[in-house]
Amino acid sequence: MYRTAIEKLLKWKQSRHRKPLIIQGARQVGKTWLMKEFGRQAYADTVYINFDSNSRMTELFASDLDTERLLMGLELYAGRKIAPEKTLLIFDEVQEVPRALSSLKYFYENAPQYHIICAGSLLGIALHQGTSFPVGKVDFLKLYPLSFKEFLMAAGKGRFAELLDKRDFQMITSFKQTYIDVLKQYYFVGGMPEAVQSFTEDKDFNEVREIHKRILAAYEQDFSKHAPGEIVPRLRMLWNSIPSQLAKENKKFIYGLVREGARAKDYETAIMWLCDCGLVHRISRVNAAGIPLRAYEDLKAFKLFIADVGLLGCMAGLRQRTLLDGNDLFTEFKGALTEQYVCQQLKTIQDLDVYYYTNDRGSCEVDFVIDTGDRIVPVEVKAEVNLRAKSLKTYREKFSPEICIRTSMSDYKEEDWLVNLPLYAIGQIAQIADMGRN
Repeated sequence: MYRTAIEKLLKWKQSRHRKPLIIQGARQVGKTWLMKEFGRQAYADTVYINFDSNSRMTELFASDLDTERLLMGLELYAGRKIAPEKTLLIFDEVQEVPRALSSLKYFYENAPQYHIICAGSLLGIALHQGTSFPVGKVDFLKLYPLSFKEFLMAAGKGRFAELLDKRDFQMITSFKQTYIDVLKQYYFVGGMPEAVQSFTEDKDFNEVREIHKRILAAYEQDFSKHAPGEIVPRLRMLWNSIPSQLAKENKKFIYGLVREGARAKDYETAIMWLCDCGLVHRISRVNAAGIPLRAYEDLKAFKLFIADVGLLGCMAGLRQRTLLDGNDLFTEFKGALTEQYVCQQLKTIQDLDVYYYTNDRGSCEVDFVIDTGDRIVPVEVKAEVNLRAKSLKTYREKFSPEICIRTSMSDYKEEDWLVNLPLYAIGQIAQIADMGRN
């Protein structure tokens, strides 16, 4: 299985300013596999240490954090030498021993010749709780489920993925049915590595759903095991409300849909916990379109999407037949699944800030507004080929963006002020935005 994150890890290895690296991401998005595969490809040796229920590591890091002493202990534990530059040292589930996180500062300052990568499924929570490690002494990499491009490659369609990267839309349009067919599969299977691997090997949609159910059950177990006891019931209610939140025409998160009479302050901690775990993407509203968009963020209004489109379909009880028959993707829930898909792809694009826009009266809503760092780009999402873009026109009249993007099942087309970008090519949005009108 190919992950584009491998390329980022290779750049990290070659960087003169390399620091210990922390990989963040939800449980089961492939962090452990990625670290081991990177070690196999790029190093003479890999020393892998899992900190979960590891009393020896707890003891090793309990006293002083002298790097020479720690390295000796790690070598004794691994049973072999850890060679600078040649051995990749992997700390997995590192949040279980917070002092191991603290030690990264000393590895960076006193032993930068050692290459260290850390990961943990609940690492975001540990970091948010103020686990002692100094900012500026580590690098970060976020790992998400497989993107549509990675799914194409896993499905044996690597040439089609290359074609998207070249943005040869004349050729892409000639083969659009292949892209549409694989996109429908991706809507069902999603990007969780275990589900993708099972599907590419057996093409069994029922088995894919069973994997989704197991993953969702593991997440529910995490709620009980790791979340503060007082928020667990709220976590569950909030998590289970997300499909119905997204099924609404206006997908703004409504507390009253979680439980009648629910208020923001009752659920703030639960939302933060799900975001820190990487299970949920919180997309905030903006009420203007200046750079940086963050300056116009309305923290009270937001949409919640989950980490993976396949998991969302499973939570909503979507059947394979509904999704895959005919060229109409599906009738009910199509808007929710399509926005979830687009959000998921946007999140995999580095250095892209993602929001949505509504005006103060609520009469104009743009599904996503992205900040590339150079420009602000409104993005309207259409589930099928309906190309009315009333809200985009209103937005354009008010803010005069250089480029507007509508993404749908229609072919690529540049119009007077608008680019229609096919849903299967949404991963190219940053490059399309940078091209502007050139």
